[in-house]
Amino acid sequence: MERTLVVFKPDAVQRGIVGEILSRFEKVGLKIVAVKMLSPDSAHFYHHYETIGKMVSRRGKDTFDITVEAMGEGPVIAIVLEGIEAVSLVRKMVGTTEPKAASPGTIRGDYSHISFAFANSEGLAVPNIVHASGDVEEAKEEIAHWFKDNELFEYTATHEKFTQAKRRKP
Repeated sequence: MERTLVVFKPDAVQRGIVGEILSRFEKVGLKIVAVKMLSPDSAHFYHHYETIGKMVSRRGKDTFDITVEAMGEGPVIAIVLEGIEAVSLVRKMVGTTEPKAASPGTIRGDYSHISFAFANSEGLAVPNIVHASGDVEEAKEEIAHWFKDNELFEYTATHEKFTQAKRRKP
């Protein structure tokens, strides 16, 4: 079974929409295996966005600095979700990184709308609700960065027969 990291950013937490969005992941059949609220320091975000995500090389130092500053504006909620092809499923549900370009029905398309151009002109980070792991390897690294092994839980949810194609034992 695949696992992925989702981080509800300060804009989602402060708007009070975490539960509503989390329920979308649960309704599609993803299982929560870890969750915590925290206020990481700059070193934690550096490791997440640059050591793992290579943001500086992909988007530049200014974007990195603005993103880390925005992530420090309040607590975040980190969650590990588990399911069949969880990484790609969550990415599809979340939508493209730029809210303005995100399709209706996606989390970013439904809960945010600001464009990169507007954010850049104002010197702001794009408030795009959540971070979602980009691929399976990144998910493994991010989960290890955000959670200790003893914070990840194994259990059987009643819906797994339907959402994870598991057979009931006779």
